[in-house]
Amino acid sequence: MESGVEELMPRLLPVGDCDLTEDFDPTVPPRTPQEYLKRVQIEAANCPDVVVAQIDPKKLKKKQTVNISLSGCQPAPVGYSPTLKWQQQQVAHFSTIRQPRSEDEEAWKKFCLGEKLYFEKAVQVSSDDNEGIDYVQIGFPPLLSIVSRMNQATVTSVLEYLTNWLGKKAFTPELGRWLYALLACLEKPLLPEAHSLIRQLARQCSEVRALEENKNDEKVSALNLIICIVGRYFDQHDLADEAT
Repeated sequence: MESGVEELMPRLLPVGDCDLTEDFDPTVPPRTPQEYLKRVQIEAANCPDVVVAQIDPKKLKKKQTVNISLSGCQPAPVGYSPTLKWQQQQVAHFSTIRQPRSEDEEAWKKFCLGEKLYFEKAVQVSSDDNEGIDYVQIGFPPLLSIVSRMNQATVTSVLEYLTNWLGKKAFTPELGRWLYALLACLEKPLLPEAHSLIRQLARQCSEVRALEENKNDEKVSALNLIICIVGRYFDQHDLADEAT
């Protein structure tokens, strides 16, 4: 039997019989390497070839069941349930906040600026405070939770879309906030397409500024800031305003 076991489980470190003194006691801790090896041999010889687990069948349930609830949500108490209009509005908000595909220019314009500016229509102001802010209409602000999920390719694409918008439409606070946030997300050194894009942006901002009649208008300060960032921070010094 031992030869068969050794064939199935060959010894990794073959050890012969250890020469020990007559006072060797296997019940006390080993004092030498030879005593340790001998003790291992004795313990291995005392191990049974087959071990059967002792299981108490009384502890096992004859029938095990899994309870699965097939019922729906608990109905809302009276006055707790939202209106259908509110639910539809939240679904629309949630659908919109899922960022458009990078190549979808029109969807990004509506996402950033809102349908009010995109379609050039008036926004109906709700008298119900529970309705919340309709970001679909006014556009989503460039929150950190949004811009932090945008890679450099998306940042460059959206910056291009909004720069194109600035070349055709009026400069608005919503547009200014997004342009500033996207410039903040651009990594240096700039990619060639980003380099060309921010120069185009600065030139368009200077053209819009030149048409502004009131130098104290908040729009002028916003345009100055964008031109300053492009010229001074991104080292496009030929586009920067001359020091006064």
